Amino acid sequence: MAVKGKILGLARLREVAGNFSPETILRWHHKLIALKWTFAHKSSGRPPISQEIVELVLKMARENPSWGYDRIQGALANLGHVVSDQSVGNILKAIGIEPAPERKQSTSWNTFLKAHWETLAAIDFTTTEVWTLGGLVTHYILVVMDLKSRRIHVAGVTTQPNAAWVRQVGRNLTDSFDGFLNEHTHLLIDRDTSFLPLRDFLEKHTSIIPVVLPPKSPNCNAFIERFFGSLKSECLRKLILIGRASLIRALNSYELHYHSERNHQGLENKIIAPEENVGASEGTIDCRERLGGLLNYYTRRAA
Repeated sequence: MAVKGKILGLARLREVAGNFSPETILRWHHKLIALKWTFAHKSSGRPPISQEIVELVLKMARENPSWGYDRIQGALANLGHVVSDQSVGNILKAIGIEPAPERKQSTSWNTFLKAHWETLAAIDFTTTEVWTLGGLVTHYILVVMDLKSRRIHVAGVTTQPNAAWVRQVGRNLTDSFDGFLNEHTHLLIDRDTSFLPLRDFLEKHTSIIPVVLPPKSPNCNAFIERFFGSLKSECLRKLILIGRASLIRALNSYELHYHSERNHQGLENKIIAPEENVGASEGTIDCRERLGGLLNYYTRRAA
């Protein structure tokens, strides 16, 4: 009806149309034209690449920086996908991923962390104000962290983080008997000039590689930054520190709480170094207090 209506024209339709208005028939005609372009038709070129294959190509390229187009093509064939190396290249170019020679020259931060996770540590300063006879004095707190376990160690506290002090911290951290950095191969360290003596010491006297962070990139050292946030919000900002001794006492108490009493969401809400009776369902419940009840821990008394 739409086809024949188009042939008759609008004026003639008005004379012969019965059950349907001329406008309705013409509307059907326009829908018929639109439907023409939605019919499935056979393409003379290659079949389109499925989204599954595109996602696999991107996944392989990002997780394996040294893989070229042929290597990815072979890996896809192992999974039953027949794709040309040119198609692989087209997919990567469309997303902006460089060919293998360029990609393998730069390792992503995520890849680096995964490759060295077992032996990776981080170090950084934070500061707090302490009341002394001369008024408020800024104290620098140097903390080092094992990233996998989240264990921390307060490496030192000083009002003047000069070169001699920083080098001595380096000696302590790498002591062959009880140095915190023993069994670590890489240390994340920022570009603060205070760390230059430590970087120089590590490069000359140890096998530990200092990994200098990009400028203005706190997220690259996110784990230790998160620790500093917890230290200040749960402890230091809730205390009026009078003298260096009070600061050392607060840091020691928080370090014990952090390791053996505090649950960590990044560790599946578990404790780093729990006591033997953690998780027990029987026994009297005790509340252990630190810093006058500022830090609390609930445990069951061993039978």
